[in-house]
Amino acid sequence: MPETMTLLNVTPRERQLISALRDLPPSPLRDVLDDVLVRLVDFVREPHCPEMQADGVPCDSATADCEQCTKLRTILAKLANDLPVG
Repeated sequence: MPETMTLLNVTPRERQLISALRDLPPSPLRDVLDDVLVRLVDFVREPHCPEMQADGVPCDSATADCEQCTKLRTILAKLANDLPVG
């Protein structure tokens, strides 16, 4: 995919994340991280709840207690706990 320059307003946290991703050297680990982040953002944006219908999901956000969101929150919490603090 060709890269293009786009001007965006970003928060300081978003700027920090973008800079951290750009600082990663090319490697298989970076490729996996890139893939996981894109898929994770896509999932959180549209969780594909079993109750989802043409007019949307039955809850207001992905913080509800449906099975899909609960499963993902559990996975992310475990990942966060397993990562070294630094």
